[in-house]
Amino acid sequence: MDGAWPHAVLDDHHGARVAQEVAARLRRAIDARGWSIAEVSRRSGVSRMTISQVLDGVVWCDLLTIANLEKVLEVDLWPGREPGNPPE
Repeated sequence: MDGAWPHAVLDDHHGARVAQEVAARLRRAIDARGWSIAEVSRRSGVSRMTISQVLDGVVWCDLLTIANLEKVLEVDLWPGREPGNPPE
């Protein structure tokens, strides 16, 4: 790994690249809404600590967490769902 999460350049580790893209999409969605992490937590039922840790790359989301965040933020956080949108 070279650089800081979530923009670090990663070696060939697909799972890490997916987690990196989820974190980057989550940050963009939160910023686009103008919400705080506390507000996302309140609306989604996902703890503030978990959201912060995902954004910092400390933990990787489980599917239920991703689903709850996607629902409240009304965005796709999981990369690769749309054609031509693989994790970078």
